[in-house]
Amino acid sequence: MIHELGQQNSILNQFIAELRDVNVQNDFMRFRRNLERCGEIFAYELSKVLSYQTVQVQTPLGTADVSVPNNNVVLATILRAGLPLHQGMLNYFDKAQNAFISAYRKYDKDGTFRIQFEYISCPSIEGKTLVLIDPMLATGASMLLAYKALLEHGKPLHTHIVAVIGSKEGVNYMKRNLSPSEATIWVGAIDDELTVKSYIVPGLGDAGDLAYGKKD
Repeated sequence: MIHELGQQNSILNQFIAELRDVNVQNDFMRFRRNLERCGEIFAYELSKVLSYQTVQVQTPLGTADVSVPNNNVVLATILRAGLPLHQGMLNYFDKAQNAFISAYRKYDKDGTFRIQFEYISCPSIEGKTLVLIDPMLATGASMLLAYKALLEHGKPLHTHIVAVIGSKEGVNYMKRNLSPSEATIWVGAIDDELTVKSYIVPGLGDAGDLAYGKKD
């Protein structure tokens, strides 16, 4: 199942517009904050599909029955671009456990690249709700490799994949490789084009560089 939240009229589209806008991108802090805001909206929307239980809360004047989520959530992020988006989701899922994956594109001389994994810090995800976070879903290759690497830490109850911008190719790649019973995809907007170097067009550029500065 795919949820493209940008198809609905909401403030999310304002944040995505600013993330894309070259005139706003000069402000690194604004870019990070907009990713964080997107994460908060994704967390809210995703919370609607979790399972709930009723708990009794003592108030100063009596007791109230409240329906609250009972899922054990693990937020997993691909470094470094995913950190602000992760923080936004953690602002809402503040009791979640957290996992971090160090991965990057390693380019060869002919311009091709492979996904290089260096480090994973992850709790057990056995029977838990896994939320795999990355601002961009380009080819889908790194997202799928990250998912498979995380499976070494258990089999999740269900996986939610969250990206602010995805390409049609990347979304279709995930659909081909993951069944609806395994994963749900949440994306802000889906763009049509992917360049030969696997950059999304119109996209927004390199999210990691725009959030934290260019790397060597």
